[in-house]
Formats: sequence, C-alpha cells, structure tokens
Amino acid sequence: MRKEVILITGANGEIGHGLIKKIGKENRARIVALDLKAIDEELMPYCERSIQGDILDKMLLGRLSTEYEIQTIYHLASILSTKSEYNPETAHEINVEGTINLLRLGVELSQWQGCSVKFIYPSSIAVYGLPNLEMKKKEGKIREYRWCQPITMYGCNKIYCEHLGRYYSRNYRQLAKDPIKNSIDFRCIRFPGLISADTIPTGGTSDYGPEMLHSAAQGIAYKCFVREDTKIPFMAMPDAIKALLLIEAATCEKLTQLSYNVTSFSPSAAEIRQCVLSAYPSALITFDVDHSRQSIVDSWPEDVNDSPAKEDWNWQPDFDMQRSFHEYLIPAIRNRYNSV
Repeated sequence: MRKEVILITGANGEIGHGLIKKIGKENRARIVALDLKAIDEELMPYCERSIQGDILDKMLLGRLSTEYEIQTIYHLASILSTKSEYNPETAHEINVEGTINLLRLGVELSQWQGCSVKFIYPSSIAVYGLPNLEMKKKEGKIREYRWCQPITMYGCNKIYCEHLGRYYSRNYRQLAKDPIKNSIDFRCIRFPGLISADTIPTGGTSDYGPEMLHSAAQGIAYKCFVREDTKIPFMAMPDAIKALLLIEAATCEKLTQLSYNVTSFSPSAAEIRQCVLSAYPSALITFDVDHSRQSIVDSWPEDVNDSPAKEDWNWQPDFDMQRSFHEYLIPAIRNRYNSV
C-alpha cells in the first residue's frame, strides 16, 4: 500500500521541526518539505524531498501538483506577529496571497484526485482583539466566535485566511456553470503562544516566556517587555504537534466547526519569571514595558475555551505549566547551552 504524500510549507519553523520529526519517525507518510531557506540538515532524513522555494511561486506549486498526489497540506509558512507590524504589506503578501496559492493548489489536487485534500492551517490567538483590560478579564475563556477584531496585521491576515479556507472549502466558484465536485477539507487550529525546546525564539510578541528562559540559561540579563500581571495562554510544542495530528486524523462527521481553540496553561509573566528562577536562581529578569507591544498582548485573551476541540476530536494537552518547564523546556535548554 502506497504511503500518503504530505506537503509541509514553512518546514524550517518551530512547528515544522516538530511535525516533520513526529511524522517522519512514525514512517507513515512521504513528506515533501518546502521552505524559503534550505531545509535544516536534521530534518532531511525524514523528508522524501526538500525544496527551497517561495509559496508565492505559482510555477513551483504547479510543478508539485504534477509530481505528487498530495493528500494533506500543512500550511505553516507565514511572517509572524512582530515582524508583520514592521512590514505589514509584505506580511499581507506572504500570509494572505501565499495562503491563497496553497488553497488553490489544494482545490486543484482535490479535483484531479477525485477526493478532498486535507488543508491543515495554524491560526492564532492574534485573531482576537479585546478593547481593554476590563473586558479581557470579564471575558475569561474566550470562545471562537467572540471578539474577532484583531489590531495587528498578523491577526488580520490569520482571521481573513480562516474565512478564505471556509470559502475554498464550501463555496468556491459557487456561481460557476460547472460546479466544483471536490474541494479542500479545511481544518484550522487557533494556537496560543507556543514554546519550543528545539528552536530559539525569534522575537515574536508572545516570546517573552521562552526569552526569559534562554537568557537565564546563558547567564544574560533579560528585560521583559510586558507587565508582570500580563496573562495569555501558552502551550508546549509537543502539544501543538499533537493537536495538528489529532485534527488531521478526525473524521469529517465529527467536526462541527472549521476553526478550533486549543490551549494548555495561562500564566502571568511574573509566574513564568518565578518558574525560570526556580531553575536559575541567579538569573536577572526585570520588567521594562514596551507599551506598543504591551497593547498588542493586552488585546489577546487571557485564556481560551477549547471545549469544542475536546468534544469533537478528543483534544487534551499532555503538558501543564509544571511539566512544560521542568520536564521539557528546562532540561533541553540547559543541555543546549551546556554543550556549547
């Protein structure tokens, strides 16, 4: 029996690393990895093919559609929140136009193969836009349909791409004389702040947590750019990978919506600092608020309601805050810098 072919864009990113290693070790699929940069050497053994290329390159995507019968697309490539604010037009081009290119590829593949291609899309809590701290506190665990009024380009890109996924999945070319018989099977997860032991934080708006830990491990003083009482949800990377694989494996009949919240723990910045200090007592971590970045984090919920994911596809995190730091993050990061 031939193994299915999985296309993973943004393969070099935090999620891409974990996803490729997990699927590769299971040896259940042929992985085609695509990234703007050359695929990391450590990922190469798991990939049938690695491609250095741009998701804006329609010719490249067209060639892929003729070379492989792709059954699942994990579209991970994007410009993240902080960088999107510095280059909003470029972010829109990559995050939106790049996504449209992949959605069109998915539709074409679905038509040619005679069955729906699964399109797995990681969205973000950045799609939410709470107006003030009072409402943030009052809302608590936010539901998927509440306060989808983002104040960042990244958040705007993500919520729009969720709508595009719905359109391409359910209403693509709905007025055409020849209706589309097979379209994509779009499935989306709205992730909280993700923390990985394998990759170094890249200055994202939710990266103050892992930045504290990486700085402490290197003996570098760190000034946290948000207030001590700042609270947003987080998740360890293994749980993010688990969530993606669970939603991909779920049968269509069990999915009651296209976009799902997931989460694990929701600490304050002060609680993260205390957790880091428990491992590195001499670490120098202070708070020096960047008001522009603070306003962005304040617009995100302090927690999310992920009960639909639990009910529809048995979502349950394996890592709470204690286990995330003391069993996953701290040992790996300590080993990273001790071996240098």
